[in-house]
Amino acid sequence: MKEAVVICLNKQTREATDESECVSAQRPPQLIKACNTDPCPPRWEVEAWSSCSATCGVGLQTRAVTCVLKGKAHSNHTEKVKDEKCQLAKPSSVQACNRFDCPPMWDAKEWNECSRECGGGTQKREVVCKQRMADGSVLELPETFCPSPSLPTLQVCGQTDCPAQWVFTDWTQCSATCGEGTQRLLVVCRRKEQNGQYRTLVPEACASLTKPSTARSCSAGPCEKTFKPVADPAILAQRKVYIQWRKGPKLHFVVGGYAYLLPWTSIVLRCPTRHFRKGHVRWLKDGKPLALLPHVSISHMGYIKIQQVRASDIGMYTCVVGQAQENFVLKLIGGKQKISVPEADFWITDGVKISEKTHQISSVSEETAKELLSFNRYDAVVQHLLDLKNLALEGYVSKELLDSAEKNRSILEEDAVLDPQNPQVLVADMPKLDEVARNLSGGLQGPVKDELITQLLEELTKNTGENNESTLEPNDRQEFSTQGYISQRTGLRMPSHSTRQWRGHLRSPVIIQKPLRGYKFPNEIVAHVGSLVLVPRQAIRLELRCQAQGNPQPVIVWTKGGMELTNSSRVGLMPDGSMHIDAPRETDSGLYTCRATNHLGSTSLSSQVQITGSGCISGADENNSSLCPDNLLSSHSCHGLHCRHRWQVSSWSSCSVSCGGGIQSRSVTCLGVAEGAEACLGAGRRPAETRPCNTQLCVSWATTSWGPCNGQCVGPKQALQHRHVFCQDKNSTRVGHRMCSSQPRPISHQNCTSEACALHWRVGPWTQCTATCGRHGFQSRHITCVHRRSGKPAREFHCAWRPRPASWQRCNILSCGRGECQDSTRYCEKVRQLELCPLPQFKARCCRSCRDT
Repeated sequence: MKEAVVICLNKQTREATDESECVSAQRPPQLIKACNTDPCPPRWEVEAWSSCSATCGVGLQTRAVTCVLKGKAHSNHTEKVKDEKCQLAKPSSVQACNRFDCPPMWDAKEWNECSRECGGGTQKREVVCKQRMADGSVLELPETFCPSPSLPTLQVCGQTDCPAQWVFTDWTQCSATCGEGTQRLLVVCRRKEQNGQYRTLVPEACASLTKPSTARSCSAGPCEKTFKPVADPAILAQRKVYIQWRKGPKLHFVVGGYAYLLPWTSIVLRCPTRHFRKGHVRWLKDGKPLALLPHVSISHMGYIKIQQVRASDIGMYTCVVGQAQENFVLKLIGGKQKISVPEADFWITDGVKISEKTHQISSVSEETAKELLSFNRYDAVVQHLLDLKNLALEGYVSKELLDSAEKNRSILEEDAVLDPQNPQVLVADMPKLDEVARNLSGGLQGPVKDELITQLLEELTKNTGENNESTLEPNDRQEFSTQGYISQRTGLRMPSHSTRQWRGHLRSPVIIQKPLRGYKFPNEIVAHVGSLVLVPRQAIRLELRCQAQGNPQPVIVWTKGGMELTNSSRVGLMPDGSMHIDAPRETDSGLYTCRATNHLGSTSLSSQVQITGSGCISGADENNSSLCPDNLLSSHSCHGLHCRHRWQVSSWSSCSVSCGGGIQSRSVTCLGVAEGAEACLGAGRRPAETRPCNTQLCVSWATTSWGPCNGQCVGPKQALQHRHVFCQDKNSTRVGHRMCSSQPRPISHQNCTSEACALHWRVGPWTQCTATCGRHGFQSRHITCVHRRSGKPAREFHCAWRPRPASWQRCNILSCGRGECQDSTRYCEKVRQLELCPLPQFKARCCRSCRDT
């Protein structure tokens, strides 16, 4: 609209003057007319930005932008039109906000399903510590980065009572032992409540559910016909004595005998019957009904199971079948291989029973007295056998007795005993032990008694294969065969036709023992390890041989008194496993042990070497011929003309070389009234003045160069590289590893550092702190895993062997001043420009910037 302006004007001066000078009646009317009557073009109309979708990291703000057309003049009414009507570019309807790193926070996943629908269950969820970065990425951090406490990961659920249901037990035993019978089932109505406890309800609560049948018919087989004549029950007893020689698997016994067992052995005691049901066998212990204990039980088949026999199990077990009964005496072998004596409730003296606990005296029948006295029937014989075993193990038994006692468990070349282990159980017939017991009670003493016990041990060891089978579990019995195969549990001999097949299998080492010993040359003694070796002072050389078998071939190591022997001027270790001592002295006496080892195990055998004053060993070999050479037998002390001419030798010199074959020399002179070598022509062959020595090859370990560095790398020096290690002689010819066994072997693999291992964390600069004061400020930095040399990035788990540096930290944790209006973030200028001050969270942190808005 346009309006005409009316003023009072002086006609002469043409200047405006006061309206009172003009005649008001002649004032023209007000003149108004419309203008710009064309409608306005459409324009963009924008609303205020919304609040930011995230307080940190990166969020979004949105606003509505519409194209509107204004209506008639003097009207505020607008009309929405299509965006194409607006000529100007459309303003943005979305923008990023709060673009700075968030502090680490807990991120919880959805809860899993409840473990139970009712009756009280639990459900889990995964809670992870995460940090949203300014670039929008999310970083997973260790739990220690997030505030404590963590969000719960477990909660209860299913807190409702379960519906009632029928619960039933197992079927009872059949009511009849033969013919038709019935079995019953106990059924109750129960409900699981929300606390997880079961509650028994009245049967009506389960009335809507199908109730299972509570009775059924059963059959235990046809009953025996009454008209059939029934024979008297009988017990199939075995009259044997069992002596446990070493620990092993569960043992099975039959009544009628005696058992001397090591503690903590599990056994099964059977009572085989004829014309009697096994399940009806009655058992007594020391004349009273057998008390069942946690480790003692009676099976439905009528046999006794004892788990890990102990002192309280010692006693006499009686199997009662009708009018028949059989006994079985069980005893323990205690410490130091001594038979344990039970805490007896009584003892017998001249037919009188005296209770140890109550001190009451009562007479017993002659039969009972005989049974009780027979409780210790074989103790003396068994104790002698255990004493012999103990002496043999400790090495204190005499030479003759030790050789005889270990004859059956030694490895002889003539008939290869393939397993050096002792049998698990020695089994003796009672008549045989009765005969030995009578001989011992007759007053045998000294060597005669030792010989009797040794002979008995040899016979029991030889017969172990045929007698020991009944003591093994059924699964073990298949190891025995009439074809001659050997159970490795028994230490039995294998016939020679099976030996060849057995040698192809992997086996642990065994040492072959030869009982022979004698002279290789005059004054040079040769013996096999495993026996007592007496060395006369005149001996100039002692050779101890140790021959071992095994697959792979075992390595031989010699020790004296527990200290390993090495090559020296007088002691030499040969490639074949033997050891020699030149010019033996008193200081060479001691216990020499040969140990054979491969990766399957090791074994050892020892010899006691003693330097004696006699001219030679006074024993005899297998042919009962003297072991003393003629010139040594005649080398007794003599004086003057009574002395025969004889050869005198000095000690051997040191070997000319340390390996590869050298020479040792010594002086040989003729002693007697007349000097000169011709005078000793009748004194036997002239001793050798030289001999070869150190004939073993000159060998040493050699290695190839290290191979490439391979393997997963989790930190430096965790990858591996390998090289070959081999034994070679001085001509660089490879020989067996055993030849170099006396030398320290170089390592064949080692840790190394590859290119994959040369990784580290690269740390970027800290960003500017998000606040100048207060407790909300933090700053972040980029952490990457890169190659140390090339700088190329790698996946973060390659650097996980070293702690990851912190990617954020709090900063400017200073008081902003009480009552002062301060900005606590560097984004306040943006907050003011974006008109975010009306929002409380921004106004509080940008107090100064938002003060004037």
